[in-house]
Amino acid sequence: MKRCHWVDLKDNEYINYHDTEWGVAVHDERLLFEMLILENFVAGLSWKCVLHKRVSFKQVFDNFDVNKVANYNDEKISQLVANINIIRHLGKIKSAISNAQIFIKIQNQFGSFDKYIWSWTENKTIISNGVETTSDLSDKISKDLKKRGMKFVGSTTIFSYLCAIGIISAHQDDCFLRAKE
Repeated sequence: MKRCHWVDLKDNEYINYHDTEWGVAVHDERLLFEMLILENFVAGLSWKCVLHKRVSFKQVFDNFDVNKVANYNDEKISQLVANINIIRHLGKIKSAISNAQIFIKIQNQFGSFDKYIWSWTENKTIISNGVETTSDLSDKISKDLKKRGMKFVGSTTIFSYLCAIGIISAHQDDCFLRAKE
């Protein structure tokens, strides 16, 4: 069975993520927040690195409860920076907190983050060629999120996020999942 070229075929966790999660439409608020924060931590790193720390991220970020993360204080930040089981980048940790606060503002303005993020495509999945890393859509959403104050949401990060949550389906032409689109 052929998969997208980026999948490490020796890594069962990576294979499972590709086969069962990546590109599947997400509408759950908690999971939308989780994937946004994880994609923020990927910036400058690899998804594989973050994926293998995902369980630890869930534990220390209170299962990505956006309301809890939005209220983290200096003591919690110090705990996160000291935790060797996650990526201990102070800027990304602080942005997770401020991005949580903005995520909540977007929820309040639109009724849910799901309504906000999916409104960009009128609730439709966009089929990509599987090789690009940005698009007009990711450029627009990135610009809007930055205007709202979010950090670590450049166009490449947002493109990756949109693929992760199924707004963009970017399985490559020879991937077995492409045929299911």
